[in-house]
Amino acid sequence: MKSDPKECLYCQNGEALHNLMIEIATLTVSRVFLFKEQTYRGRCLVAYRDHVNDLNELSDEERNAFMADVARVTRAMQKAFNPEKINYGAYSDKLSHLHFHLAPKYVGGPDYGGTFQMNPGQVYLTDAEYQGLIDAIKANL
Repeated sequence: MKSDPKECLYCQNGEALHNLMIEIATLTVSRVFLFKEQTYRGRCLVAYRDHVNDLNELSDEERNAFMADVARVTRAMQKAFNPEKINYGAYSDKLSHLHFHLAPKYVGGPDYGGTFQMNPGQVYLTDAEYQGLIDAIKANL
């Protein structure tokens, strides 16, 4: 399913997007967000800068630049939070704007050894706590 940029959460950059996540940075070809729902401490999302429906629509150069941005964010998350593993998710069934979910997983933590939940709706932080996570990521980008 291809989505219309006029109806795209990321392209419209409005209240719906900002109710779900906080923009952290703009990288080479993408934008980085911190999820407000923090069951997976440090969870982020990297969205391609333009409205592209799928990774296979990018040129090799564009794909390599996007994946370099994804790797840059996961390196920052690894340094900032030291998770056992970072899970990657690129589903886009209902919103086909190219983006990757990056969910840190910790031994003994939620869903360790399994698939992360899209939005468990369990852990929300104070503004100061969100800012602490953002600062830790940005310090390592």
